[in-house]
Amino acid sequence: MKRMLRCVGALVLSLGLSACEPLEDGGGGGGGGNVLFTRGFVFVREADRNVYVVDDQGDANSPQRLTVGGGASHPAVSRNGRSVVYVLQTSTGFELRTAPTDASANPSTVFASGSTACPACTNFRFPAFNPSGTVIVFAFNRGTGTNFGLARVNADGSGFQELTAGSTTLSFGAPSFFPDGQSVLAPAGSSSFDLRQLARVSLSGGSPSFITNTLGGEAQVVVNRAVVSPDGQQVALDGRVSSGGTRIFVGALSPFGPLRTVTDHPGQAGAQDTFPSWVNATQVGFLSNAGGSQNIYRVSLTGTVGPGTLVIPSAAEPSYGGT
Repeated sequence: MKRMLRCVGALVLSLGLSACEPLEDGGGGGGGGNVLFTRGFVFVREADRNVYVVDDQGDANSPQRLTVGGGASHPAVSRNGRSVVYVLQTSTGFELRTAPTDASANPSTVFASGSTACPACTNFRFPAFNPSGTVIVFAFNRGTGTNFGLARVNADGSGFQELTAGSTTLSFGAPSFFPDGQSVLAPAGSSSFDLRQLARVSLSGGSPSFITNTLGGEAQVVVNRAVVSPDGQQVALDGRVSSGGTRIFVGALSPFGPLRTVTDHPGQAGAQDTFPSWVNATQVGFLSNAGGSQNIYRVSLTGTVGPGTLVIPSAAEPSYGGT
């Protein structure tokens, strides 16, 4: 079985492969070379804006590319590890697309801006599969103003429904499914740059319920997303702090808080840690630019607060999933 190359140490991003140690990492069947993806990270690369996957047992320095032509953003993997959903920006608008993680078929379009189901819907962001992989929830706006709503669509492209139509004065960030698949958690606020609340939004419609109207502690606003833990009891989010940097925070959901900081970079107050994903009950993956470039890291929630461990170099907008 292939082993993952994990680069150990601080966020010194000039380290080459000589700084990486091969070690066994449980789960899955691979994302690089001839090893199929079952569980791991999906991400894009800034250099070409294509979608890549690396399984926990794959080679982090040789990811499987799923798309060509660029224009991709915000990928997320299904719970069974077989499919990725992402946003494609084209010359005419935005599309939600899916692609198999084994690269066995070309990507297919699920929903496009200008669709008759929502002709004014555009600027798609942050799609997420429900646990069964049959429904996708995503953020969008109508091309006017900066506020974003949430909508759902079936994975086959049918059944479009706006979920936050009655909350037009609020903007919503990236949705994250609760384990039962009946609702999502999403940051919310007066604008897409001021997400200070956490809302629970039902897939059956109705008004959102608010878990908290203020984050509290060091976290001022959610930058990109707040994600529900596998057991539905905790949240991990990327919070802006007073220095202007962003750190990863974890806290209880019911009742909410208090949030605790789980990443830090002494001497790099402006470092940006963002796009958190739960790897398991005690580990969170995230994106960081500390050191000068963007890479994926993993931090243990049972250890000391720190920079985390480098997992995948030269990556952006990561999400973790699979069986």
